[in-house]
Amino acid sequence: MKRWTWLAGALVATLLAGCGSAGTPVDPAPVGSAQRPMPADTDVSGKIEQGGSNAPSCNPRQSLRPNGSIPPGSTMDAIKKRGYLIAGVDQATNLWGFRNPHTGELEGFDIDVVKEIAHDIFGTYDPNTIRFKAINSAERETVLENGDVDVVVRTYSVTCERLQKVAFSSVYFEAAQRVLVTEKSGIENISQLGGKKVCAAGSSTSVNRLAEAKPKPKPVVTNNWTDCLVLLQQGQVSAISTDDTILAGMTEEDPSTRVVGPPLSEELYGVGIPKGNEDMVRFVNATLEDFRQNRWRDRFRHWGLQRVLGNQSPPNPQYR
Repeated sequence: MKRWTWLAGALVATLLAGCGSAGTPVDPAPVGSAQRPMPADTDVSGKIEQGGSNAPSCNPRQSLRPNGSIPPGSTMDAIKKRGYLIAGVDQATNLWGFRNPHTGELEGFDIDVVKEIAHDIFGTYDPNTIRFKAINSAERETVLENGDVDVVVRTYSVTCERLQKVAFSSVYFEAAQRVLVTEKSGIENISQLGGKKVCAAGSSTSVNRLAEAKPKPKPVVTNNWTDCLVLLQQGQVSAISTDDTILAGMTEEDPSTRVVGPPLSEELYGVGIPKGNEDMVRFVNATLEDFRQNRWRDRFRHWGLQRVLGNQSPPNPQYR
């Protein structure tokens, strides 16, 4: 009995000790102002290397005359024997090249163009005949020069400088660079953005045009246009400037934004093709001839592009 009494006393003493003072509480770590997250590889230096282009002048609208045949030994014949077309595309630009969150499939106007090319090579709209390679703006020339893809269809503007490195199809869409702001910003024109941060994607024609604007804005350069939209929504930039086609997709995602101001440039979209593959250029041009005549307007309406761009017709091709 004495043994149990002693154990009970020791247990009570232990419990009382556990309930004693824990000492002076430690001050929590001081909390300063939290920094908003910045997308990876974002350049906020505001510097743009503006070396003038050494490319000879050209007519970017002109391409090779169409030829839809697939002779033995041609680029298209090799693709057909491989069993699939490899296309460099976007996967993050709404309405043009984006991944449908419900199906996981790539969709958009540019994706439709890829499907048309694959159909004319293989004679079917079978998705197994296409391998999509998601790339950012800065990678478009690289993947073509390295032979990583057969075509690039990624809101790709034809320029004389780019024609020194890669080949292009005829123009399948005409866009114009403009400005996207929030509804409450009060900004109506790029002239109101002098000294303010304006976002654009790297290696795009939009970046250089920002450097030419007067008064000059402070460019913020990201890998993808979706990063620009995030920065605008967080208040880290005052505007985004790029093709109105891309901005149309952003307004669809965020109705609190709007496209403002007059066009800053003309942007001519073509299908990028490795330089030297002239047979592929002619083949794609034949595909685009049929697409413009029979399905272009349907896809334009399907993606709701008229809500921002107004009613448009397919561009008239020019050949040399």
